[in-house]
Amino acid sequence: MYAWIWRHLPGPVAVRLLLALVLVAAVVALLFTVVFPWAEQVLPFTRVTVDS
Repeated sequence: MYAWIWRHLPGPVAVRLLLALVLVAAVVALLFTVVFPWAEQVLPFTRVTVDS
């Protein structure tokens, strides 16, 4: 998958590297702003009880 993305990015190696870093930053931003807040509400990690 990464090789396919690398082959389809335009320009020389320096431009490809910059575009790849921008893509990674965009994916991380999307995860932190959309996916993780949604998943926090759906997953039961905050509802933990310990019985004695």
